[in-house]
Amino acid sequence: MKKKKKKPLTVEQKIKRRNLISFGTFFVLGGAGFGGWKWLTGSPKEAPGVTAGAQKPLRRALNSTELFFKKIFSNNHLVQTYPKSRAARRVRTNSFIGLRDPSFKLEEWRLSVLGDNGEVLSLCIDEIKALPKTEIVYDFKCVEGWDQIQHWAGVKMLDFIQHFKLEELARRNYVGLETPDGKYYVGLDRESAFHPQTILAYEMNDQPITDPHGAPLRLIIPVKYGIKNLKRIGSMRFSDTRPRDYWAEQGYDYYSGL
Repeated sequence: MKKKKKKPLTVEQKIKRRNLISFGTFFVLGGAGFGGWKWLTGSPKEAPGVTAGAQKPLRRALNSTELFFKKIFSNNHLVQTYPKSRAARRVRTNSFIGLRDPSFKLEEWRLSVLGDNGEVLSLCIDEIKALPKTEIVYDFKCVEGWDQIQHWAGVKMLDFIQHFKLEELARRNYVGLETPDGKYYVGLDRESAFHPQTILAYEMNDQPITDPHGAPLRLIIPVKYGIKNLKRIGSMRFSDTRPRDYWAEQGYDYYSGL
């Protein structure tokens, strides 16, 4: 018996069928997404420590992502740089945490490099400026979603370590930086801290860094989001365990890499 030939679908029928499939897929995926979100937000929060504020599954995912990126990280990977003419003349500022100490005096600032057994290397800004200067013009990125091409200059972190004979301390896995008042602090993985484009900056657009941007010395670390680019560095410490990190304690990603 001959099978009846199916009539070809009209354009209108094809559109209706496609819409039905699309809406069905949307509702299935949307339902799964909503269920996943409900499960995540209802899961217990991590115990407060170096990191805090995130749900446990999310923190586990963030930590796994950090390990993955640390394994593939390479100092051969350089961020794109630009001519000075592309740099913004009005450089954006976001947070002023760690910059509002009324007792701070620029002329009295010192950088304290903390060693073992209470040893401290105390440096003034002129000692740091005496080292070879490195400039970088790159696209500074903020976790809030904006970015801006900026021009910074200072001492390459690698040159700083070598000049002040800190190689032994710098073999450790992490670097912790804090503002003089201790109110803002970041923890950095060793690989990113000693990336060839990481600098301790004291100039912005060929002028000394202004107070809102972290005078007299701040970190510029192009392979990280802005939250890791600490303004007004007061102290530096090396360790094999994660140093405390301001935003990681608020539930953000500890690594914050690009």
